[in-house]
Amino acid sequence: MKLAGAAAARYFAKPDPDRTGLLIYGGDAMRVALRRQEVIAALIGPQGEEEMRLTRIAGADLRKSPSLLLDAIKEVGFFPGLRVAFLEDATETVTDAITTALSEWREGDARIVVTAGSLTAKSKLRKAFEGHSSAYAVGIYDDPPSREEIEDILRRAGLRDISAEAMTDLLALSRALDPGDFRQTVEKISLYKYGDEAALSPADVAACAPSSVEAGVDDVLEIVADGRAPELGPVMQRLESQGVQPVLLTIMALRHFRALHAAASDPAGPGSGIARIRPPIFGPRRDKMQRQAQSWGMFKLETALKDLVEADLTLRSASRAPQMAVIERTLMRLAMLARR
Repeated sequence: MKLAGAAAARYFAKPDPDRTGLLIYGGDAMRVALRRQEVIAALIGPQGEEEMRLTRIAGADLRKSPSLLLDAIKEVGFFPGLRVAFLEDATETVTDAITTALSEWREGDARIVVTAGSLTAKSKLRKAFEGHSSAYAVGIYDDPPSREEIEDILRRAGLRDISAEAMTDLLALSRALDPGDFRQTVEKISLYKYGDEAALSPADVAACAPSSVEAGVDDVLEIVADGRAPELGPVMQRLESQGVQPVLLTIMALRHFRALHAAASDPAGPGSGIARIRPPIFGPRRDKMQRQAQSWGMFKLETALKDLVEADLTLRSASRAPQMAVIERTLMRLAMLARR
């Protein structure tokens, strides 16, 4: 049988122990692996692998010895409890061996869990599970996790008291990160909030969200956008000593001011414009950008973009002007413009 959507998510969290097996397939190996870990842990419990109730088989090994899977499900374990035979990286070439194991499965045998890459609708491996009366096939796609899945991840991490604003940031974060990175971030948030009885806030999410590699550049852009011209020189010297290239600084400045311009010119207002920025912006930084967009206004931001484009053209031309001096002069002019 085929499972999809919310039904698949519920099955992963609480699989039916009476079912013969499960096929999990998809192009994103990380997403498939996370789901496989979840369902196996639910079937055999946290001590299952230590009690040797989990047998791992590689797809390449099964191609060489087609009886491995059948032997694994028929083995009698030393410890009591449900057993799982896990076949990893299965391909069409092992379909016959899997079909044999499914047909020979009897009550008391190990449950069969199989993972595979992308499979087409005509795949024999998919049909073997989808056509079986006591087995499931689930496709894992690159769609962002649903709110129900996110709430389940948060619940497992022990995060229950979450403000509406923090949940909005978490939803945006789940769309910006890979599934594994998102789970690690949630675990980090859980440790960060350990012993804190206050509700999870946007500031907590921002404190634990993966930091940008351009953090130093972000400091410069914040100084410029806030009009703090006297602070610009020392920070620019620090960036230059760290090896930051003027072209990169220009690109990041253009990206920042384009985002501010899009927010300031949004018919629904800067707040709605900031909410539409991709990738999403979290917590205090989002509030700062909203304030900057309101302070600058659409017309001053157009002037800023014109100056940055001219600087970018100069840096990419045959000009012999010192490149860091070119972008520093442009940013200083923008910082002065912000104060008018």
